[in-house]
Amino acid sequence: MPISTLNGVRLRWDKTGDRGAPLVLVHGSWVDHHAWDPVMLPLSELFQVVTYDRRGHGDSERLDGQGRIDEDADDLAALVRSLDLGPAHIVGSSFGGSIVLNAASRHRDVFASLAVHEPPIFTLLAPNHPALFAIRRRMSEIVETLRRGDETAAARQFVETIAFGPGWWTQLAPQLRSAFVSNASTFMDEVNDPLAMEVDPTRLAHFGRPVLLSKGAQSPPFFSRVVDTLAGMFPGVARHTFAGAGHVPQVTHPTEFVRALANFARHANR
Repeated sequence: MPISTLNGVRLRWDKTGDRGAPLVLVHGSWVDHHAWDPVMLPLSELFQVVTYDRRGHGDSERLDGQGRIDEDADDLAALVRSLDLGPAHIVGSSFGGSIVLNAASRHRDVFASLAVHEPPIFTLLAPNHPALFAIRRRMSEIVETLRRGDETAAARQFVETIAFGPGWWTQLAPQLRSAFVSNASTFMDEVNDPLAMEVDPTRLAHFGRPVLLSKGAQSPPFFSRVVDTLAGMFPGVARHTFAGAGHVPQVTHPTEFVRALANFARHANR
């Protein structure tokens, strides 16, 4: 995979496929570009697919100091521009979805469309909503485990209480488990960013590009609440629920994920 220096940080990226429109995939917390492996082959038969390791993840550079979500958003826009791909269909999963939404509010020119799955923007939940208490409890338990220095246990907590569900840690491929552990420190960086869970409703309302918001039928209920609230910020938003899936349908339900994304992009190009 090539490496480009963008916004002062070295980012490792890759481009697969030579047909169709450009499609950029933005991974979530704890992982790297390999999170998209289950859907890469079928997507590359339909699109020019770009994946990359976000700053602080995988083989991309980790800088000292507190990171910010707007840096990730600027990296995304810079990557699209540097590869002369814009406007591109841009897809984000989990915290990658939060980054895509942040970029959409400030870098609209690089987007042909956006699709996000369950971004963890929990400030959209009502302050006294039971779902907010649930996610805060789970997140605080993970953070406490990280502060004790047990990155493997924290990664397992995240997988089994937020991302996949009970028992899933041992079912993950060894490479994916290793990625969760090695990227644990960057998750703390994201947790400590005060703007990581913020969105700008006014700017999103004027985004003016096709939007797909998705959720998993088996995901924790706080994700569904966030997606439902986000849907009210976009006129004419498309929505999709992955039956039987949770927070990572690209891993657990890759065929349906590719189908939903291809159908959306086809309509977005009209």
